[in-house]
Amino acid sequence: MNQSKQLANRFREVTLNGTWVANTNLKSLIENVNLEGANKQFYKLNTIAKLTFHLGYYISGVLQVLEGGTLDIKDKFSFDMPDLETEDDWEALKKKVLKDAEQFAIKVSELSDEHLQQSFVNEKYGTYQRNINGMIEHCYYHIGQISLIKKMIEFQL
Repeated sequence: MNQSKQLANRFREVTLNGTWVANTNLKSLIENVNLEGANKQFYKLNTIAKLTFHLGYYISGVLQVLEGGTLDIKDKFSFDMPDLETEDDWEALKKKVLKDAEQFAIKVSELSDEHLQQSFVNEKYGTYQRNINGMIEHCYYHIGQISLIKKMIEFQL
């Protein structure tokens, strides 16, 4: 299996269907969370909804590059989530993030090993491989937070 397929599988594992490293994935963590739980605020922590939006923001932004577009995302906007007022708003966010995650994995799997070693948009960002690995690590980091917040909701800490 080439490197791009391995990376795509690792990305799917953390976002859509795996349990190897964290014993969970983004999809399984958010699929049974309702709007109230998604917006539940503990201390000054981000909510499950904001973390989901944040991950989706980066997935979508990097996906745009993988599809031949420009890199338009900015860190300062990565938590600028519009208010989620209805269950439909929350369901739409989850659906978009998971759909983009699947498309992201497909696009990664199509990259050649040579392409993985090319500069990602600008040399200062490193290679495609480095950025894709960074995306996987970023997802693991935030699904850990989501998992802890879900436990806090469960125990109403």
